[in-house]
Amino acid sequence: EKKPPFSTLEFSCNSHKDNKESIYFDNISWYGTGHLAPSVRDPRKMYRRLFSTKEIDRYRDVTDLVLEDARSMKKDLGYTDGQKFAEYFDSIRSIETQMDRLESMKGELAKVSFDEPAEAYLPRGEYIRLMGDLMVIALQSGLTNVATFMVGPERWDTPYLFDGLFDKPMSHHGMSHNQTKMIEQLLKVDRFHMEQYAYLLEKMEGVIEADGSTLLDNTLFTYGSGLGDGSTHQYNDLPIIMAGGGNRVKTGQHINMPEGTPLANLWLTQARMMGVKMKRFADSTGEIAAVKV
Repeated sequence: EKKPPFSTLEFSCNSHKDNKESIYFDNISWYGTGHLAPSVRDPRKMYRRLFSTKEIDRYRDVTDLVLEDARSMKKDLGYTDGQKFAEYFDSIRSIETQMDRLESMKGELAKVSFDEPAEAYLPRGEYIRLMGDLMVIALQSGLTNVATFMVGPERWDTPYLFDGLFDKPMSHHGMSHNQTKMIEQLLKVDRFHMEQYAYLLEKMEGVIEADGSTLLDNTLFTYGSGLGDGSTHQYNDLPIIMAGGGNRVKTGQHINMPEGTPLANLWLTQARMMGVKMKRFADSTGEIAAVKV
């Protein structure tokens, strides 16, 4: 089977550099322990990464130079440094492979009718939807089969108008710590976020594949949060929604999992649904049979 150019794509809608988050709070995708899968936060940068042939040529020049230097350096390293170097070398190699695959898809990518986003401030909803559109088109055109999409960190102070929901910028974080006084505002923001998710589901439902199924049928699209209660920072009773999955997922149901069920059980179940051979994931204790057909 032909592999896509990008093994994963990481989207983030947190563009604020003054944000107080560490990388552990501000990223949800990792290649492994201590190995961050860096996310792209600018729609223009993501567009160019996916569709710009100039970017391909630029990356090609850089990786050629880096690999040339790396080969000459390798023989002078000790065992421990050599191990670290091997990881670094592999990551550069994977970029080179990525470029090869993009090169082979140039003809197909030229047919994609999606204009480069303008360099401009975008209202919150428009920004999320634009990043979402880029994710959908990347999945639709075969540029990747796996993507993560981060709306924002749980502990996030950046104030927003949320597309005119409020007459002044409001902090979602602040609302979550004042739930008795600000429950109405909090519900408005929750609804706003769910509307963005619904928009992307409808977008994927509208993409018809060659066999008559939809992109959503062939995608497992999970929405959730790392906190069950923003006021107390509890991470139990997490609200998670699963959509898509075709005939492999039992949808249209609400499942109240037993107390103490790790979220990792869901990730293990989904990984196995997608053909990943995995005994366990993180603190998983087994599969969630109720979501399987």
